[in-house]
Amino acid sequence: MSDSSRVSEPTPRIGRPTDYSATNSARLATRLAFFTAGFSLACCAPLFPFFKESVDVDKTQFGLLLLCLGFGSIIAMPVTGVLAARSGARPLILLGGYGLIAMLPLLALSQTPIALGAALFVFGASLGTIDVAMNVHGAKIEAIESRPLMSNFHAQFSIGGFLGAGLVTLLLSFSIPVLTCSILGAIVALAAMLLARSRFLEVSGKDPEPIVVPRGIVLLLAILAAITFLVEGALLDWGALLIIDLELAEPESAGVGYILFSIAMVLARLTGDRIVERCGEYRVLMVGGSLAIIGIASILLSTNSVVALLGFVLIGLGAANLVPILFSVAGRQNLMPPGIAIASVTTTGYAGILMGPALIGFISGASTLATAFWMLALLMVSVPIFARLVAKV
Repeated sequence: MSDSSRVSEPTPRIGRPTDYSATNSARLATRLAFFTAGFSLACCAPLFPFFKESVDVDKTQFGLLLLCLGFGSIIAMPVTGVLAARSGARPLILLGGYGLIAMLPLLALSQTPIALGAALFVFGASLGTIDVAMNVHGAKIEAIESRPLMSNFHAQFSIGGFLGAGLVTLLLSFSIPVLTCSILGAIVALAAMLLARSRFLEVSGKDPEPIVVPRGIVLLLAILAAITFLVEGALLDWGALLIIDLELAEPESAGVGYILFSIAMVLARLTGDRIVERCGEYRVLMVGGSLAIIGIASILLSTNSVVALLGFVLIGLGAANLVPILFSVAGRQNLMPPGIAIASVTTTGYAGILMGPALIGFISGASTLATAFWMLALLMVSVPIFARLVAKV
């Protein structure tokens, strides 16, 4: 579909048959946007130690600099929701995507803490902008086609993450300079955005509400997203240490659990749309939330490393399609404009990721890391409890 195409605002409920052949190009563009976001973010992960060295700060100071990325995202997200409601998602996807591409080399060029902090802030703002806008765009396509698509869109983010981290790690192994690595990563992301640029839907917006606190069903969606993101972030930051504390793995192999979790999540998201279409959102939320709870319990109760690793797989399979469903529901509810609702869900989810590591650390310091993960399992119970309410929207 050309970039001059326009789509009306009414949002059909998923499940009705419709002719969606006209949105093939827009669907591809959305996948490329998700890929670009995941790829660009992951390109930074292997480079962070080099960024730290280039500005000559200690770990605590670098940790504070990394907060600039999160703050940039959280500030940009609600603003993007308002702007998307007014002007559509397309210009904001392009703004966020090109922002990520431009900032990758600038991060590598930063030589002072202030310069790096500013670059991380803009990078985070670009990430927050494209994150909200591409989810708004994905929800619109999903509504037009009247079938689940969001899980596959989110899978592209994960695939981009694998490829971005893998590419930069490979380049670094050949002693390629950091700046060259970041430029090559930016070129790949730019190619994806240029391919997608003319394919996005250009949706007419309407007068939006001002930035508001999520309410009603949107508030529930935001809380459930925060819990799910919190579990995912806890596995990333604390999963390896947990199985070391439980004496289920040596430090050298403790990272295998998160790798298995990530692989399971990608596979589940690649097949998630078909599963949601066949089984319905209620069953996927029920089963997915339950699998995540069982997975956490398997790790904590296990005395065998294989069973513990299976727990990571179960969490990945269970959690994979929860957030995509929450975004889909946010995009079709009528209480708030879809763009603002999706921004609320995304912002709250990111807040969960940012606060999660500190919260887990605080609880584990007061008791044990296992206790902190039991509390995560308890929070995750809210997903199956509210599954029917969410799926009814």
